[in-house]
Amino acid sequence: MTTPAIEITDLHAWYGESHVLHGINLTVQKGEVVTLLGRNGAGRTTTLRAIMGLTGSRKGSIRINGTEAINLPTYKVAHLGLGYCPEERGIFASLSCEENLLLPPVVGSTAGGGMSLAEIYDMFPNLQERKYSPGTRLSGGEQQMLAVARILRTGANILLLDEISEGLAPVIVQALARMITTLRSKGYTIVMVEQNFRFAAPLADRFYVIEHGQVVEAFEAHELESKQESLNTLLGV
Repeated sequence: MTTPAIEITDLHAWYGESHVLHGINLTVQKGEVVTLLGRNGAGRTTTLRAIMGLTGSRKGSIRINGTEAINLPTYKVAHLGLGYCPEERGIFASLSCEENLLLPPVVGSTAGGGMSLAEIYDMFPNLQERKYSPGTRLSGGEQQMLAVARILRTGANILLLDEISEGLAPVIVQALARMITTLRSKGYTIVMVEQNFRFAAPLADRFYVIEHGQVVEAFEAHELESKQESLNTLLGV
């Protein structure tokens, strides 16, 4: 059996004294797109942050391509081939679009080489048009594209994407959906936290619903229609 890209077992995580994750169990196979659903505050973003080692204390097991990562510092987790795109994007305002793209280092031989600027600009033509513009002059959609593109430059092949469609114009959301479809076709593994169910539904292979720091439901894309009513209740739609 193929080793999963991510295998999480009984994951607990804290911010200071606050116990946020209460035994998360989930598995992501290589090349899959998996979406974490749930209400705000359910623990979805904390799950991504815990995978990267960005929470306080953690216990349980987080295996990345078979390597136990629960006790690794964040920079070593990144070298296992992970890239994290936070909701706040983290664009360097004083640098141009292209300087932001040139900034990240390749995260190690396990991840292979990062995408070239030519490949990035082919996928995101908007960024090529704005390559000399300062980060502060980019629109919200352009900043989101840049945040994802910067990860692709590192060579990461497991992408953790937090609310990448939030607050963006429909045309940008459509471009991001095309990007995810393209990346999946290239063999990337993607875990998304999404509030925009219409965006996530046609893209994901599988879904996990998180409530109060635990997985309360897991299902595959072909089961989505039959789960719609219970999802509406769980998500408060």
